[in-house]
Amino acid sequence: MKALVLSGGMGIRLRPFTHSSPKQLVPVAGKAVLEHVLDNIRDTGISDIGIVVGDSGDRIAEAIGDGSRFGARITYIRQEQPLGLAHCVLVAREFLGDDDFLLYLGDNMLPEGITAIARSFAKERPPAQIVVQKVADPGAFGVAAVDADGTVVRLVEKPVTPVSDLALIGVYFFTPAVHEAVAAIGPSSRGELEITDALQWLVDRGAAVKAAEYTGYWQDTGQVDGVLECNRRVLERLRPDLAGEVDGASRLTGAVVVEPGARVVRSRIEGPAIIGAGSVVTDSHVGRYTSIGRRCELRDTQIGDSIVLDGSTVTDLRGLTGSLIGRSASVHAAGHHRLIVGDDARVGIAS
Repeated sequence: MKALVLSGGMGIRLRPFTHSSPKQLVPVAGKAVLEHVLDNIRDTGISDIGIVVGDSGDRIAEAIGDGSRFGARITYIRQEQPLGLAHCVLVAREFLGDDDFLLYLGDNMLPEGITAIARSFAKERPPAQIVVQKVADPGAFGVAAVDADGTVVRLVEKPVTPVSDLALIGVYFFTPAVHEAVAAIGPSSRGELEITDALQWLVDRGAAVKAAEYTGYWQDTGQVDGVLECNRRVLERLRPDLAGEVDGASRLTGAVVVEPGARVVRSRIEGPAIIGAGSVVTDSHVGRYTSIGRRCELRDTQIGDSIVLDGSTVTDLRGLTGSLIGRSASVHAAGHHRLIVGDDARVGIAS
């Protein structure tokens, strides 16, 4: 079985970050979302992975490489325009061949993994198997109506009147039967080839489309609040690891990771928290659920429940919470603020 990871979206809801970097590379608990996805795929035993990329393909390839560090072989597949999930299957046809495959959205976080569901699909091999979860707002998702034995009877993309509360969460398993369906459907009202339409095409022709309910934590990281919430959830599993330097005047409580080359000086770190490799934290208080990226500098700062991306500097700030600070940003001054600062920004805040 192969895997096809979709990483070509524009990430409009995460701007300004996605002006300069794809949303799949935003870090959660010190690691890009796409890396978490690839870890999950590796755990299923799949090692042949295609990644569908768009205009940011070069950045994704630079960050992920050939897949060897994930125990996988990665093929990058170009999608010229974001024309829908089913269109990704079309452009990946040569890579997929006649193999069964896992289709996985590259901005979805499922920390508990999908190994059991993958095992179930490999054993039963229905033409298609979707992964669903009950949600409070099904109108925002593709949804599935499912009968008592887990067979899908109807699918609708973002329905005005939902047919159920079971949302498709961006993980699908297919046999080669899906290629006929994808070739048969036309664009939706959004101008895209919808994977829900391909699945409905199979259902209408009597093919057994099965649904597996995912009961673990799931988060679409396409928005800032989703990224921060997911960061909190993943950090709750953190194990302490002090590979960097912590001086005698500093105090660490809870699960704290200080990566190699990082230094903590006269500071207080409350875990779960990560101080990235090469970063320096001086005279600061890093609160719970905070991920500091690589090569960052914090001075005279109090920050919590936040993510600071690589290469950024934060100085002379107090009460900074719920913030996402982009790569190579410089933020300074004092006060209680919530910041969403894009890459390479320079921000000065009056005290």
